[in-house]
This record gives sequence, structure tokens and C-alpha cells, in this order.
Amino acid sequence: MRVLTTFVLVLGVWSSLRLGEELTKHYDALIIGAGMSGLAAGIRLAYYGKSVCIVERHYRVGGLNSFYTFRGHRLDVGLHAMTNYVPRDARSSPLPKLLRQLKLKAEDFALCPQRVSVIKFPGKTLQFDNDFALFAQEVADGFPRQADNFQKLLKAVLEYDELNLYAKPISARDVVSSIISDPLLSDMIFCPLMFYGNAQEHDMEFGQFVIMFKSIFCEGFARPQAGVRQILDVLVKKYRSCGGELRVRCAVRSLECANGRVVSILLANGETLTADRILSSAGYLETMRLLTDYDSSKLTCPAGQLSFLESILVLDKESAEMGYNTTITFYSNSDRFAYRRPVNMVDVSSGVICCPNNFQLDKPLPEGMIRITNLANFDHWNGLSEEEYKARKAAWLQTTLKEVVKFVPDFRDSVILADVFTPKTIHRFSGRINGAVYGTPSKIKTGKTHLDNLFICGTDQGFLGIVGAMLSGISMANLHVLQKT
Repeated sequence: MRVLTTFVLVLGVWSSLRLGEELTKHYDALIIGAGMSGLAAGIRLAYYGKSVCIVERHYRVGGLNSFYTFRGHRLDVGLHAMTNYVPRDARSSPLPKLLRQLKLKAEDFALCPQRVSVIKFPGKTLQFDNDFALFAQEVADGFPRQADNFQKLLKAVLEYDELNLYAKPISARDVVSSIISDPLLSDMIFCPLMFYGNAQEHDMEFGQFVIMFKSIFCEGFARPQAGVRQILDVLVKKYRSCGGELRVRCAVRSLECANGRVVSILLANGETLTADRILSSAGYLETMRLLTDYDSSKLTCPAGQLSFLESILVLDKESAEMGYNTTITFYSNSDRFAYRRPVNMVDVSSGVICCPNNFQLDKPLPEGMIRITNLANFDHWNGLSEEEYKARKAAWLQTTLKEVVKFVPDFRDSVILADVFTPKTIHRFSGRINGAVYGTPSKIKTGKTHLDNLFICGTDQGFLGIVGAMLSGISMANLHVLQKT
């Protein structure tokens, strides 16, 4: 009996120790958020032998760029196109660099280039594809008096070091207006760059302008054959093959702080983790709110204000059957492009129309589809009752379609399914304050916070877009983990 009692006591102590180990499991690096940035950072660190855990609050990875099934239809959210597309033999541009850093091949993403995209303003249209020469010729033909100035702007873009993490922010509007004297051409250039990667109202930081100008005009658009899930499946498979741990439905409740460091991570399920270094892709302000010593008076970054209404429409035919072969249309119904938080619930005076079927696909998509993006006001959407919320979504969808068919063939009779994402949807699924897709306008380029072992990656670090987000995760992992250890 004494031997049995001793065995039971030893077993109880061992079980307690095991339980303690599980509740305080330690990692070299913990990453908050399994979006593009978090997954890329995780791959980079796990590949070099670091013990890494990614915690994701939702059951599906992707963050702002994910996919879902609605009434039997598989739909993407977030991703319209990947920027920075270049031929497979190119080596010095961002996409090939990214693939090398992640130990992936170009064919892993199965990218299909765009056909042609357009910027449409009253009385003016500029076409561009994945050959910069077309856009340059369009500008020369449409704005002959600005042809030389456009070449000067191109020179300024190519000479600027947009990857300098310590560069002082300067106004892109000031730089561009000092070179391009026609405000219409200036606004037509800014329109796609702002819609696809700008958190600032009215203006744009010049380094971000350079990044977006190169990625959209100098390089170009492509779409994974299977949509965003193609990228996410590749990233998750690579991460796990390198030994990384991924926990979904695993929200962070708080980051416990002491002596200028995060000493532990408390999860919503009550579990506690520790890590030498923490990378957060949840957003700067969103991450600061997780700190046990959170003090809003000490934060200098303002909350982002720019959010969007995203309308996803499934058609009974492809847009090409209606005579429309354009991949993406950026439009404005005014000579002056206003990029700001709308006064009303939605601003339909400008927007983006994306046709996934109009990429150079390896095989046709199972159904026709059009996606429309417009600026929207979070506060107006967030305060509605459920019944009013549904009614407003339906009403604004019709208002949006009425404006959009001024720029593309009228496809409304071909719509067999519609789903609408509002700023409230974005906030609910991403946790972003104000549903701000591009986060705070004041980016944390170095990724550093006031805590020695907590760093920001992703949207609020400052590299935006699909490729930009992955490069952000890689660069922050390199800078703050691999180079330090």
C-alpha cells in the first residue's frame, strides 16, 4: 500500500509538472495573426530552426485576405489581384525575392497575368498592363504636354529608396505636383495606388507611393488560378513542413508586461505562453490594446479612418460574353479624385471594378464574377440595428451598381448571387479599429514598439498589399529575430 501511495504521489507531481509545462510553453518566437504577413514570418523563422507558434483568432487563416462559401459558391474576400507580377526569369524585383526568402517556386502560386486594366475619369482613359511601355505611351498620347514630366516622375520613382526604414516621411502629393502640372493626370495616377495600398486621407507618403507605383505600373497584376486560397494553402503547407505550429480559434486575451518586455501571452482559453520575441500582425493600436500596461495617452499613432464596401457578384455568364475584357477598372465620375472617409455611408463617386474571369487563366473559372470596391464610413454602418443594417446593404448595393454600369457593360440582369461586406464586417472579422483595411496612417517602418521584444509586422509596419504584407513579415523576422540570434 505504501508503494502504491508513493507511486500515486509521484504521478500526481509529474502530472502537475506536465500541466505546468503545457500552460507555459515557451517559443523562440510567437506571431499574432495568420494573415499573409504572419505566415511569411513564420515560414522564415521555422525554416531556420526557430521554435515558432502562430496564434489566429479565427478558424481560417488569411486575415484580411481569405475565402468563404456562401450558398454553395466559393468566394474570395480581400484579394483582387497580386501586384508585383514579373516573368519567371526576373530576379531582382520583390516577388522573386519573396519566393527565394520563403524557399518557394514561382509555379507554387500559379499566377495568371492580367489582360489589361484601365483608369477611367470623365473624358480620359488610361490603359495599362504588365508591360510598363503601354502605360507610358497612354500617358504620352492622352497628355502630350506631360510626357516629359511623366518621364521625370518615373526617374524620381526609380531613384528613391522606398525600403529605407528610417527615411523621413514626405508628401507624395507635393512631390508629384512639383513634377506633373496637370491635376487630372496626377489624380489618375494616384487613384489605383491609393485604392490598393494607402491608409492616409487625401495624400500619400512618398515611399508608399513609390512602392505602389512600381508594383502596379512598372510590374503589374496577376491572380492565382484558384484565388487567394491558392496562396494560403501554399504558405500553411510550407510553414508546417518547416516545423511551425499553427493554432486557429486561439485569440490573445492580453500581453503581460514587466520591465520593458512582454513576459507572457495570455490566451482567451486561459492558457499562458512565453516567447523570446513576439511579432504582431494584428495592427499597432490593436496590439497596444492587448498590453496589461496599456495607456492610450502615450500612443502617437492615430487610428485609421479608411474602410470599404465590397460587393461580390456572381453572374450567369462571364463578362467577356458581354463584350467586356478589362481585368480591373479604376473609376472616378469627377475630374478630381477624392480619397477620404465619406460623409455618407458609401462614396460611389469613385471605386474599383475587378473581373476575376478577365485574367489570362489556365482554365476558365466555374462562374462569372465581378467585385466592386467603394470607400465607406465605419461609424454610419456600425450604429445600425440588424434589420436596418440588412436594408442599407441592399439599398447601397443598388446605388453602387447604378453608378458602376456607367463604366462597364450593364450586367445587372445576369446577377444570380450578391454578397456585401461593410466596414462593420471588416471590423468583426479582422478586429481592425474602424474597419480600417490599411490600418493607421502613421506606419511603424522599423517594426519597433516601446517594448524590447514586441514588434509590428504587416499592414501597420508599412508594406501593403499581398506581396508587401509577406515581405513585411519576412523583413521583420529577419531584422528582429534572425539577425539578433
